[in-house]
This record gives sequence, structure tokens and C-alpha cells, in this order.
Amino acid sequence: MPEDAWPQPPGGWPPGLWQVPYLLSAGPGSDTPPTWLDGSNCQRFAYGVLALFGLACPPLRSSDLWDDRAATAVVRNPEPLDLMLYNKTADPFSAHVTVWMAPGEILHLCHEIGVPAIWPPTMFAARPRYATLIGLKRVTAHQVKYTNPSSRTDPALRPHRQ
Repeated sequence: MPEDAWPQPPGGWPPGLWQVPYLLSAGPGSDTPPTWLDGSNCQRFAYGVLALFGLACPPLRSSDLWDDRAATAVVRNPEPLDLMLYNKTADPFSAHVTVWMAPGEILHLCHEIGVPAIWPPTMFAARPRYATLIGLKRVTAHQVKYTNPSSRTDPALRPHRQ
């Protein structure tokens, strides 16, 4: 599963994490498909990952997330589980939402790859649509702790790295 340097969710990483399909229509607050593990856009995927750690990000679109101060805070220096917003410009509208896991390891789900991937910051900078880091947000709201519904883990599931 993920790198040893990554934080580990209390209930473990769910089976199938690396096979979550990218679905543009499966945004924050969507109930189709039923869970974020069945299909997500970048925001729903990132919020699902944070939920594994008991962090509750409201179902906000990118620009609303950037403006939010109730459940998130802007930060300058990334820590594990901080959200990073990328776009072609500094406009947060329709920005790509990712999760900073460790130095040089940003977890995200995008249409280009189709399943979760781990990229270093240079991979985002090399793509015009993600060339601008808008900023970092730290989720400050908490929820009940996640418990993995399956005690099994599949060692064959590996992240897609580039």
C-alpha cells in the first residue's frame, strides 16, 4: 500500500483504493455512485481520503473550499493530509483538489490517469491545467473515526506512480 512515510488511517487503507474510477459527475455531496470508493471526481476522492482519518471536509466545490474558513484554514507549509488546489490560473473555480501525503508525494484522482495516482509537484507544474498552485488548505473539522469494513488488504493493490 502507500509509502511508509504516509500517515496510516486508524482502520487501515480500504481495499480498492487504487482502483477508484474518476467520474466527473461524482462530485462533493453526490450519492451516485453510492460511495466515493465506487467513483469520484477529485474533490470527492480527496474528502474521502481525509474521512479515513476522521477529518470532515464539507462537500464543497473548489472555489467554495478556497473561500471556506469554517472547516478549513489556509496554510503555507504543507503537512500530511493538507489539501492542495491546482489550476491553470490563480482562480480557484474548477481547481483540481489533491492531498499532500509526504514530501514529493501528492495523492489525487484526475481524468487524465483515471485512477488514483501519486505525483510530485513537478508533474503538476508540467501540465498547463495544473501549472498554478493556488494554495493549501488544512481541514480543521473532525468526524467519527473511520473503521475499515474489511479486515482484508490486497497486497496486489499498488498506487499508480509517475
